[in-house]
Amino acid sequence: MRKHRIAAVPGDGIGPEVISAGLEVLQAVAGLDGGFGLETESFDWGSDRYRKLGRMMPQDGVDSLRGFDAIYFGAVGDPNIPDHITLWELRLAICQGLDQYANVRPTRLMPGMTGPLRPELARLIDWVIVRENSEGEYAGVGGRAHIGLPLETGIDVSVFTRSGVERICRFACELAMGRPRKRLTVVTKSNAQRHGMVFWDVVCRDVLADFPELDVDFKLVDAMAALMVTKPGAIDTVVATNLHADILSDLASALTGSLGNGATANINPAGGLPSMFEPIHGSAFDIVGKGVANPVGAFWTGAMMLEHLGEAAAAARLMTAIEKVTENGPRTPDLGGQAGSADVTRAVLAALGA
Repeated sequence: MRKHRIAAVPGDGIGPEVISAGLEVLQAVAGLDGGFGLETESFDWGSDRYRKLGRMMPQDGVDSLRGFDAIYFGAVGDPNIPDHITLWELRLAICQGLDQYANVRPTRLMPGMTGPLRPELARLIDWVIVRENSEGEYAGVGGRAHIGLPLETGIDVSVFTRSGVERICRFACELAMGRPRKRLTVVTKSNAQRHGMVFWDVVCRDVLADFPELDVDFKLVDAMAALMVTKPGAIDTVVATNLHADILSDLASALTGSLGNGATANINPAGGLPSMFEPIHGSAFDIVGKGVANPVGAFWTGAMMLEHLGEAAAAARLMTAIEKVTENGPRTPDLGGQAGSADVTRAVLAALGA
């Protein structure tokens, strides 16, 4: 039997709630398949640890993850700790430390879901947004000076390297080639950001020369946001910088009914190091402990993790069960229902036949 070692990092807020539900479902899928098993180890990293010990995770935390096959991550963020601490000392530390440079966010309207768009537009949403996940606007280069004085200064520098842009564009091209429409939109802002984003465009065009079969267009990020709302059928696969894709992918999830539905993979395409899989809804402290967190994003994320591990049949089986539940219910309050997280989890287990 194949064994996959999974590092579970539930993190903050509703993270432990949805990761617990996700692990229950994933273990059930593995049991039904019979050909593989999941060995999970949980890490209590996050804001509670920071309050006790002054660090979100141990100094050697990233190294301790290297031997795992994948990481199943919940959420990070605490209303009483600055976001730049929680993010940079946990999630970004893992992503950058393990060179998970490709953030992949699929988006589609699942059966039974309704979003803010008119139905005839909403049903056209079937996108994959590829986000550069290691540099760009979130490179972490910059600083503050003259703190407390009238000339106090804060600087963040966007960093674009040829190798960084090349590899994310190539990853997106290969992903787009594997989809039926073979269509790629490159998001930019080179009309206003005349150095880094012009460089982004140039390097992307160099890579695109190797993919003549692709249907490619370039869109300014503001025009892209409008296009997602007005002409969703014009979009298929998207590649964008760290900041631009961060914003656009949250908009994408909101258009499908709830941020709670969103799934993400942080991929190291080279292999040899684990990739990390996480729902995108955040820590949602306003509903912690109420038992109403939407676990759909965590389940979808789990299916992405299974596919990445080579368990495509199990991933497809899980997605079928998720879609049966989104179509027929029960649904959590963010989706207009009255069900709790446990109700949705039981329904997915039943749909699996577990």
